[in-house]
Amino acid sequence: MSRIGKKPIEIPSGVKIEISSQKVKVNGSKGTLELDCHPDISVKVDSEANSIVVDNPKPNVRACKALHGTMRSLLDNMVTGVSKGFERKMEIFGTGYNLKEQGGKLVFALGFSHPVEMQVPKSVKVQIDIPATRGNDVPAKFTLSGYDKHELGQFAANIRRVKPPEPYKGKGIRYADEVVRRKVGKAFAGGAG
Repeated sequence: MSRIGKKPIEIPSGVKIEISSQKVKVNGSKGTLELDCHPDISVKVDSEANSIVVDNPKPNVRACKALHGTMRSLLDNMVTGVSKGFERKMEIFGTGYNLKEQGGKLVFALGFSHPVEMQVPKSVKVQIDIPATRGNDVPAKFTLSGYDKHELGQFAANIRRVKPPEPYKGKGIRYADEVVRRKVGKAFAGGAG
């Protein structure tokens, strides 16, 4: 049995769960999410405890053990997303780098010969805290928020992939809590010749 899979998922007030065969629909104040559960995993709503119970009818099958915890985590993320939502804080380091939101797109100026445009998914909202970097010390900051954890995380990863932080000066796009391992640059020898 999966230790994570055994835990029941509490249903917060204002969240509705609909289960029809293997399709689970979660509806809340932030939005609606759907998940097709694996046929080997059963999902039930315990109305007395006001929770979702994920069960593994085949505890001896290794693939089912793995799916048990995975399905429970996916359902928990859906319930949390439609009730509270998720957010990802990001930073841009580098002199002259900036970003702006324009017509449903994020437009980045990252030292390339052209601006980089990225379409913002419908479930994701962007809040720009500091639009441009100030020197190498004050980064541009923005926050991505949404109710679909998968879509939010994938969009954040796609943004970071445009210009990942380089190890010498740390320039590029990074997550706010990310630690960039720095390298020492070339050491210049004295000019005695």
